[in-house]
Amino acid sequence: MDSIIVTGNGPLNGQIPIAGAKNACLTLMPATLLSEEPLTLTNAPRLSDIKTMTTLLQSLGAEVSQLQDGRVLALSSHRLDNHVADYDIVRKMRASILVLGPMLARHGHAVVSLPGGCAIGARPVDLHLKALQALGAVLELKEGYVHASAPQGLRGAAVEFPFVSVGATENALMAATLARGTTVLKNAAREPEIVDLAHCLRRMGAEIEGEGTQTITIQGVDQLGGATHPVVADRIELGTYMLAPAICGGEVELIGGRIDLVGAFCEKLDAAGISVSETAKGLKVNRKNGRVRAVDVVTSPFPGFPTDLQAQMMALMCTAEGVSVLEERIFENRFMHAPELMRMGARIEVHGGTATVTGVEHLKGAPVMATDLRASVSLILAGLAAEGETIVNRVYHLDRGYERVEEKLSNVGAKIERISGQ
Repeated sequence: MDSIIVTGNGPLNGQIPIAGAKNACLTLMPATLLSEEPLTLTNAPRLSDIKTMTTLLQSLGAEVSQLQDGRVLALSSHRLDNHVADYDIVRKMRASILVLGPMLARHGHAVVSLPGGCAIGARPVDLHLKALQALGAVLELKEGYVHASAPQGLRGAAVEFPFVSVGATENALMAATLARGTTVLKNAAREPEIVDLAHCLRRMGAEIEGEGTQTITIQGVDQLGGATHPVVADRIELGTYMLAPAICGGEVELIGGRIDLVGAFCEKLDAAGISVSETAKGLKVNRKNGRVRAVDVVTSPFPGFPTDLQAQMMALMCTAEGVSVLEERIFENRFMHAPELMRMGARIEVHGGTATVTGVEHLKGAPVMATDLRASVSLILAGLAAEGETIVNRVYHLDRGYERVEEKLSNVGAKIERISGQ
């Protein structure tokens, strides 16, 4: 397995381009299943998860081509010859469940494996299925697969989510575009990726109102057409690289960054003593004066502080002045990076869904192990500010969500390299 070696090398200066959002692109790609006409996605990120979704769509009979060095995805589902999303592909990525709604809406039937390790009562899948049932789907679970049918087609309905779910909102939104009548999604997710999906679907001919609010209304249409749509900038990659000069010092401009994508995050950076300003090309970030101040963080659905930036924010707080409390309210077991940061000299106490971080003046380089995607990059950020050399092992997680990390950070002065595993 590959490892990444990071050596603390002082302030960072320069520009980092922000890629298209992984989570948006993974949602936009299944939208091709709703139409016989081509869908073209520009500003696509070049990530392993995108390859996995490509493989899944191709297994269903869709055509997917990468153009312009992978930055453009040309998709067509004019002839689907398979309606079974196989476990061997779906198990690799939870977002694979997003093919269920579109296939069911357009073809009236679909068989999709449950994501790896996921029981039917688990939160991520349960809300998807209940929403589709409300739209008239008949569902049966057999041997780890969801067998879904709608022989008379889907019909509009009022769907109220008991709690906010991005994936369930996306699946229901896509399915409702071809349902007969009006669908109202209540307590819907408000994330920029939802808004981006709605914009794409509208370009394809869907009738949607209210995206970005808690109530989305969809008037079903008979069919959708083709479209060309740019993938929104990745707010998690943006936030991650905004933390690099915050941790190391210096000034970095994030090309393509937008404050509206990271509003709550920017408020915490300001409180910590980090300056964020808009430029003609994106956002510029630098540390105001001296040592970063400790701030408390509570994760919550958009527009709150993103759970996907919690690990990276913890890395910043490790060297902040004072004590910070980070409370994780979205996912369980999302502090697995804490013991690895402690190997580098961080002072962290974890009790359930709360981590208390007492800042230290300096972290020390050490061998550490990445446990998931966001933990991987949090350890790299910590390594940028640590004394000596940090070796981050098991970084295969990293390539699922960040393209060319070493190149982007090296270009602003970081000392970082990837070592290929044997």
